[in-house]
Amino acid sequence: MYIESLVLENTLLSMMIRFSVNFITLFILIRLIYYHFTKKAEFLFSYFLMGIVIFFICAILQTVDIQLGMALGLFAIFAILRFRTVNYSVKDMTYVFAVIGVSVINSQANLTPPVLGAILLNSIILVTALILEFFLNKRQVKTYNIIYNKPELLKPEFEQELLRELSEYTGRNVVKVRIVRMDIGKCTSEIEISYRESLE
Repeated sequence: MYIESLVLENTLLSMMIRFSVNFITLFILIRLIYYHFTKKAEFLFSYFLMGIVIFFICAILQTVDIQLGMALGLFAIFAILRFRTVNYSVKDMTYVFAVIGVSVINSQANLTPPVLGAILLNSIILVTALILEFFLNKRQVKTYNIIYNKPELLKPEFEQELLRELSEYTGRNVVKVRIVRMDIGKCTSEIEISYRESLE
């Protein structure tokens, strides 16, 4: 097919076709999967721009006398220096790696047939991320600290009543409570509640 031979050429039009595939994949991965399950809008800009820039850097490496490994190594150094002060979770860093990987694959992979190969590779990554998010998120336990003013319910024998009251108070399925600190004089306690958040 004409479009498949065009994708394999080292032209601006070929780069734009690959970029379109890459951007659609990034949109599904970041906006429809990552944001849906994490609700962290502050990282969307960084993820999109990172994926776009990495794609173009890798795409033009063929016209520059520099190896792909060295280019990615330089980017990794700058990324570590920039993001080491940001409160990233393991999942956030995994998505950073996924964005980098997808962009590199879409800019460099020359499979036959090229269009079907790119769609297949991107689909595998997207479906895997969606399956992991959907099934693991249902079992994921999140924690939150609150101030509680009923110290009598913190006794072991009132555990079920405490869990029921906290579930009604917070509107979440509280499954575990841990005492962080207690203020005997004020009759208040800081407790860490663990809950399972249902999917929307």
